[in-house]
Amino acid sequence: MQQAPSVKWACRRAAPAPRIQLVKILVTGGAGYIGSITSELLLDAGHEAVIFDNLERGHVEALDPRAPFIRGDLRRPEQIAEAMARAKPDAVMHFAAYALVGESMQDPQLYFRNNVAGGINLLDAMRAENVRKIIFSSTCATYGIPDRVPMTEDLPMRPANPYGESKLMLETILDWARRRHDIEPVFLRYFNACGATEKLGEDHDPETHLIPNVLKAALGIKDNVPVFGDDYDTPDGTCIRDYIHIVDLAQAHILALRDGVSGAFNLGNGEGFSVKQVIEVAREVTGRPIPVQMAPRRPGDPPRLVASARKAADRLGWKPKYPDLHTILRHAWAWHQKHPSGYAA
Repeated sequence: MQQAPSVKWACRRAAPAPRIQLVKILVTGGAGYIGSITSELLLDAGHEAVIFDNLERGHVEALDPRAPFIRGDLRRPEQIAEAMARAKPDAVMHFAAYALVGESMQDPQLYFRNNVAGGINLLDAMRAENVRKIIFSSTCATYGIPDRVPMTEDLPMRPANPYGESKLMLETILDWARRRHDIEPVFLRYFNACGATEKLGEDHDPETHLIPNVLKAALGIKDNVPVFGDDYDTPDGTCIRDYIHIVDLAQAHILALRDGVSGAFNLGNGEGFSVKQVIEVAREVTGRPIPVQMAPRRPGDPPRLVASARKAADRLGWKPKYPDLHTILRHAWAWHQKHPSGYAA
């Protein structure tokens, strides 16, 4: 079975791009899935990283030992202000946020307090230490149900849930900081992050993402995989989504460090796969049956969400190295086999 690539190998094979000066980055949410892997790639590329996380939803086991760790909460302005003063970074990569759509519908205030108020505290700390560059982990949920696919950055912003609204609100706040205070924000709007490196993988509680749940069913940890609706206007009746390898996603953050880069960029492969396709490829990769359980549609699920990442290709020099679904699933499967209980083991 093919093993997941080492992070160093992935960095060497990254798409050519203009040289980026080595810098020091404060990584908020650096103990989470995307933040931890991006920290690993940053350090492998020769940058310095300081990780800030409250460990509420991250994992201490995912912290890179090469990076200083500051435990703190963005909702406590004095904690992020102290961390910013101690780290004195050249730039910030901001991953720390709540990211469960269903939870945001049940408790909108929780999301606005954490994702928006916490982001304002971060911006205040940046301005106090004259830190201008911020790369913000945003989401395609800012668009809501799109008017067309593939989705481009000029689509109307119509979030369908408080999670997407909270991300859009912070984008707006940061854009005003660009206009009034010379802040240089980059908004990276993710589609479906997935995959793993040799060291780090995906472990959420609760786990709501399709690929880790499919692999948990393959391991026998879950009885089956729920499929929410098979009567959509798609070739096989199930929703189509754009899946992007976590290494490719992390590499885009490094490319966005260049001076003069700002604004919004979609990050996706530009090709969608249906729920049934993901399950069938997972059966091929794992050699396991992976039972499914049909369930009603979830309210607000669009039939298709597929990115146009042309702007990221043109402006950042970014090109996914692992767009193939088989590769993504092989890398994720290798990590989940070694960590069947996630980081808890």
